[in-house]
Amino acid sequence: MALSIPIQRAGRILRAGGVVAYPTEGVFGLGCIPDYADAVIRILAIKKRSPALGLVLIASCIEQLDGWAKLPPTASLDSSLEHPVTWIVPADVNVPYWITGEHVGLAVRISHHPVASALCDAADSLLVSTSANIAGTPPARTAYVLRRRFRSLVDCIVPGRCGPAAGASEIRDLKSGKVMRTGKI
Repeated sequence: MALSIPIQRAGRILRAGGVVAYPTEGVFGLGCIPDYADAVIRILAIKKRSPALGLVLIASCIEQLDGWAKLPPTASLDSSLEHPVTWIVPADVNVPYWITGEHVGLAVRISHHPVASALCDAADSLLVSTSANIAGTPPARTAYVLRRRFRSLVDCIVPGRCGPAAGASEIRDLKSGKVMRTGKI
């Protein structure tokens, strides 16, 4: 699949350690490559979010989770554009604190949003994906709100619309199936 110019540009920014804002299944997200501690810390500062809470990682395919998640061979990370599910899975031993926070597990989602998935491919990496909001406030769901709040705080805003989901993704524990957060704001 040929990537659009804005996606290619965002991929270069991400690979250089930058922070981008982009549409996801239900809300706009802030993202970076999770290996870049400075970029992750920058996102946490933008959001005024404690690193103890941990962050979600998105990927375009399950292979991008290699080295991050210890998945059972039969693991199914079912999700869809309409009903995105973020899964709590066992974290690889080398996953840094700035990603897991005080949690043992790792929050991951295979994104079915065309822009978010293409960003992972353009960056050749899974990405930190946290809602574009200041802690305790509603996430941006329109490009207008996103630009007003975050234009001067990120290196790039990738054009596109959020998917059809009603809000942030549902969060489920892979092992137990227990719903940790419903998929609505």
